[in-house]
Amino acid sequence: MTPHIAAKKNEIAKTVLMAGDPKRIQWIATNYLKKAKLVSDVRCACVYTGFYKGKRISIMAHGMGIPSIGIYSYELYKFYGVKNIIRAGTCGSYLENADVGSLMIADTAFSSSLFAKDVGVQTKNGVLSAAKKLVEKTKVIAKQMHLPIIVGKILSHDVFYTAAPWNVVKKSSPNLMGVEMEAFALYANAIKLGCNALTILTVSNSFISNNEMTAQERTTSLKNMIELSLNVAISL
Repeated sequence: MTPHIAAKKNEIAKTVLMAGDPKRIQWIATNYLKKAKLVSDVRCACVYTGFYKGKRISIMAHGMGIPSIGIYSYELYKFYGVKNIIRAGTCGSYLENADVGSLMIADTAFSSSLFAKDVGVQTKNGVLSAAKKLVEKTKVIAKQMHLPIIVGKILSHDVFYTAAPWNVVKKSSPNLMGVEMEAFALYANAIKLGCNALTILTVSNSFISNNEMTAQERTTSLKNMIELSLNVAISL
């Protein structure tokens, strides 16, 4: 056990699907997992372990922001022997061809955060990469599922209510697809500990069209992303 996860070591699978919202994790456990068992709920960061298509998998809430996912993903990798973490999250889109509901695969994450430096991971101009084998596997499975995806660089921002306009924030690094708040820390921990990480995102709001999902839709209407993430997870 750790200060933030109460499960016994063998109660968490080697591959974990993570999402920010505990309600989304509960919804996935109820609607997709067989024999789902709640193995930890410290600070409402619930962890369920069960079976999807006959294969054992764990799912966990990681909260919001780099510090939160930084703690949980580190403990999963370091103390629970987890090898693969897939974050299934939402993001804001900077692209004209990616409106609400579009799927994005973050093969790289950019941030001005000091998180990577503080855990001893060197970036390339503030950019960290996902596990290449997970990116390639996700492309293959998305094609099999007939799901269009956009692959590229995501911004992991420390501030949700930033004072700078979105188009100014977008200029912080070239070729950004959009913005979320966690991928950078997840990738840093995976690199630090020799594990694998990937972020799969659904566009929940567009800075181009100004369309956005409701809070309820963010919890229960992300079917394509969830099923893609689960299918990738059980392939590992």
